[in-house]
Amino acid sequence: MRFSLQREVFLKPLGQVVNVVERRQTLPVLANLLVQVKDGQLSLTGTDLEVEMIARSAVDDAQDGETTIPARKLFDIVRALPDGSKVSVSQTGDKVTVQAGRSRFTLASLSANDFPSVDEVEATERVSVPEAALKELIERTAFAMAQQDVRYYLNGLLFDLGDRRLRCVATDGHRLALCETTLEADVQTKRQIIVPRKGVQELQRLLEGGDRTLELEMGRNHIRVKRDDVTFTSKLIDGRFPDYAAVIPIGADREVRIDREVLRAALQRAAILSNEKYRGVRLEVSPGQLKINAHNPEQEEAQEEVEADTKVDDLAVGFNVNYLLDALSALRDEHVVIALRDANSSALVREASNDRCRHVVMPLRL
Repeated sequence: MRFSLQREVFLKPLGQVVNVVERRQTLPVLANLLVQVKDGQLSLTGTDLEVEMIARSAVDDAQDGETTIPARKLFDIVRALPDGSKVSVSQTGDKVTVQAGRSRFTLASLSANDFPSVDEVEATERVSVPEAALKELIERTAFAMAQQDVRYYLNGLLFDLGDRRLRCVATDGHRLALCETTLEADVQTKRQIIVPRKGVQELQRLLEGGDRTLELEMGRNHIRVKRDDVTFTSKLIDGRFPDYAAVIPIGADREVRIDREVLRAALQRAAILSNEKYRGVRLEVSPGQLKINAHNPEQEEAQEEVEADTKVDDLAVGFNVNYLLDALSALRDEHVVIALRDANSSALVREASNDRCRHVVMPLRL
């Protein structure tokens, strides 16, 4: 096996796959990348048996073959080479040589036959979605995923496919984030799948936006995302996601319309003196105004007043300030709407111009 290409061209696919490889492995070969050269194309594969990433690139001076190379060492070597370097990689026996100018590195390799492959995805549903749309869905919802929750089905992102829309939903039991996009074609079968946290993070890192169209293949146990230069595969969480529609407050008709950046800045200031454990702030709504109060066990107190477009009078609700700030950061409009029902009900936070993205924040008793 032999190939050569520019350092910058090599670095991009390497960077895409190396993050999938865990630093601590049960199998030595899992610390390696599967490197394959065929018909002038280089294919790099990394996996941890849950997530698999395959990145492709055209190469020069190619000789077909395959082997596995230590992932982190190869990435660190190529990254440390000077800009504009021409990198040559060749295999002799069980050694791989990486050469660029006067730099030469010899790495130990393992047989490609020992490298595990993720099971083939028997797609039950295929949909096309613009890359920019999928990137937006994940960015606006993934922050609300649970971390190491015993309710394992919360440690991932729900992909809800139905009619002509794809919806992503995440919740940790205290807040919920939902965003949806319209698809060009009808969906054959309504389907819900849960992509695990690591898969979501790797997919988010991979997506670049732009006008390209991705193909999503959903199987019984896997999801696969195909782009011209990359194929991403992740196992699914085997569980049932909660009925998220039941969490979205009904009858929250007491609305507060407010400048998003003004509210965010006021919350950030008030948060400085909030209780470090509970992070609670109290929102007090009156006509034309929103007051934000925070205090802590040291008897310190913060008060903020901001103008708001609202006719609501005499309503006070407590919330975790971090959850409100996360929701505001995920929205894009200049103005947001906070919909409330009473002091004991969740708040619905959305953009003033549409409800394509909705965030639910549970109340906090202060």
